[in-house]
Amino acid sequence: MTDSATKKDVPIDLNIPDNYVQHTLTTTKPLPPITLSNILNEINWLSFIILTSTPIMGVIGACYTKLRWETAVWAIAYYFITALGITAGYHRLWSHRSYNASAPLQYMLAMAGAGSLQGSIKWWSRGHRAHHRYTDTDLDPYNAHRGLFYSHIGWMLVKPRRKPGVADVSDLSKNNVVNWQHRHYLTLILAMGFLFPSLVAWLGWGDAKGGFVYAGVLRLVFVHHSTFCVNSLAHYLGETPFDDKHTPKDHIITAFVTVGEGYHNFHHQFPMDYRNAIKWYQYDPTKWFIWSMQKIGLASHLKVFPENEVRKGQLTMQLKRLRETQESLTWPSNSDDLPVVSFDSFQTQSQKRPLILISGFIHDVSTFIDEHPGGAHLLVKFVGKDATTAFFGGVYDHSNAAHNSLAMKRVGVLHGGHPHILDIARRIPPSQQLKIARYNELSSNYSSSTAWSEEEELGEGIPVNKL
Repeated sequence: MTDSATKKDVPIDLNIPDNYVQHTLTTTKPLPPITLSNILNEINWLSFIILTSTPIMGVIGACYTKLRWETAVWAIAYYFITALGITAGYHRLWSHRSYNASAPLQYMLAMAGAGSLQGSIKWWSRGHRAHHRYTDTDLDPYNAHRGLFYSHIGWMLVKPRRKPGVADVSDLSKNNVVNWQHRHYLTLILAMGFLFPSLVAWLGWGDAKGGFVYAGVLRLVFVHHSTFCVNSLAHYLGETPFDDKHTPKDHIITAFVTVGEGYHNFHHQFPMDYRNAIKWYQYDPTKWFIWSMQKIGLASHLKVFPENEVRKGQLTMQLKRLRETQESLTWPSNSDDLPVVSFDSFQTQSQKRPLILISGFIHDVSTFIDEHPGGAHLLVKFVGKDATTAFFGGVYDHSNAAHNSLAMKRVGVLHGGHPHILDIARRIPPSQQLKIARYNELSSNYSSSTAWSEEEELGEGIPVNKL
């Protein structure tokens, strides 16, 4: 084995420093900002010409070329074929290794991907791996924080201000199909991008010009912006059901626009999963294409992230949002924040305002007497008295809403607790029997009032905490 071959097999990121991102950003200077004086020198002219000339050519060509229904059907079909070359090939197979593909399938995907004119597999995958490793940083080639236009197409129109972060593609350098496509890329983009769609339309129904304009040029424009939306729209539109640390989001509109790549929040959390959408009803034709290829023996080893870990990601975000809701609500005072009142004082003060004792807490019901569903007389009856038994089913088994509302009317705690030995659950309103607590709050006062179990509630000889 030669030295060059050995170096080729060594991952390029094997010996990078542990603080590579910070080190690179602080020790390397970006190119100067683009201004009117230097813009002509900073344009990436090859990409600029391709991305600006194709829509112009397509619109002009469409003005002078009649669209036949056969050509329209073929243009749509070829759009999906070449888009799958990117989504199932460039993206999920070669960038993320989410499944294994047979040689025939690899060649088909390599040719279809070339028909999308988005660079070779090796170039595309290297940039995409950098995007995942350095998401939302200046080492991300299409950093979403630089704006929607930049992440969509701007990053290709001008020279990058900073070289993308290091990303290893040594595995692709050893792939025969990837190397074959890289060597013959120019020939393949001309053949698959324009000649093949024109040839099919010519041989099929005698419309070579329509095949070139609609299935070639205009189809290419739509495929371009479909893929570009994964870098732009998928980082701006939607929700974050698995993680909100970075910008990727899930949205059905993005999924429809990108041939199933719209569940981007899931994808960035579980990039080696061959699926982008995990629910059967979510739009992800790329997933079903890969699944179909497995069924006919052209694909294998489809990677699926453990369901348990996927659900943990969902639970984490659900808990986070519940915590935000929890913190936005007003909660009742606990025993530590209320004055301790003797029973005699409670009865004395009840002569001045309607106070009722329930579960050791003294409640001021002055604002609720006239609104009581059972009638004011039932509350007046218990003013200055203990209504615990009546409240907990003796007269009426009150709803969760009633318990929660009652807790908000606490004004004091009876000295010595309650004459009855009540279980813990009765002293805590339903809305507080479950709470979202951060790990550093588990032993604090925040959660101590809710940290109980059925064993503690029902067990004998377990002391009841003082209110």
